[in-house]
Amino acid sequence: MKKISTPNAPQPAGHYSQAIVQANTVYISGQLAIDPQTGAKKLGSIEEQTEQVLKNIAAILEAAGSDITHVLKTTVYVSDIALWGRVNAVYARFFGDHRPARAVVPTKELHHGFQVEIEAIACIKD
Repeated sequence: MKKISTPNAPQPAGHYSQAIVQANTVYISGQLAIDPQTGAKKLGSIEEQTEQVLKNIAAILEAAGSDITHVLKTTVYVSDIALWGRVNAVYARFFGDHRPARAVVPTKELHHGFQVEIEAIACIKD
């Protein structure tokens, strides 16, 4: 088992790792819209939040020896299911033709006022 840590994604604020690699599988912790360079919470539009979350996931994947085309599954937590269409539009642009398995979980609220959190499972590139 290998712990992944990169300065190009937000540092954990609790007792967890950005990601863990086990047997060529990358397990990425839920990511929020935090700027990894400044630590600032990006509480702008749902589109801006989703974009930052996905950028953070991409940075962690790169540090783990993977990329977005190797994502197997995501779980998307959204604070209001009415926002789903807007989240999905950004998500679809980000992944392009790649369509990982996915679960969408509407929640009442997320930590620190964020509107979206995404966790991912990927495989390491060959």
